[in-house]
Amino acid sequence: MPNSQQTFKLIEKMKKIEAIIRTSRFEQIHACISGLGVKFLSFYEIKGMGFEHARQEMYRGVAYEPAYIPRTKLEIVTTDDLVESVIQCILKEGKTGEIGDGKIFVFDVLEAYRIRNNDQGEKAL
Repeated sequence: MPNSQQTFKLIEKMKKIEAIIRTSRFEQIHACISGLGVKFLSFYEIKGMGFEHARQEMYRGVAYEPAYIPRTKLEIVTTDDLVESVIQCILKEGKTGEIGDGKIFVFDVLEAYRIRNNDQGEKAL
């Protein structure tokens, strides 16, 4: 009778890292992450609010204070062995020391598929 551990496929562990960063720090963070060999990265512009207050701006000569602050959100899916290095890149390159530097969230990824050829797991990245 086969061992119960032998009947299960070895599951490659992957993580999804979501980071909300200052848009001005994106290029430095991207360069650092690219140097690690990360295979998958998405980013997009977002707006949000937190402890930092929006600065007063001018539009057609009228001062106003926007309710939301523009930021960039990164989504990175990688293997467990790169997670700590990616986090350290974001922390090091994204830090200004001021309120509003951002947040990092880490999630387990159960499975990944490449649509083009049905690759699964790490091969799909």
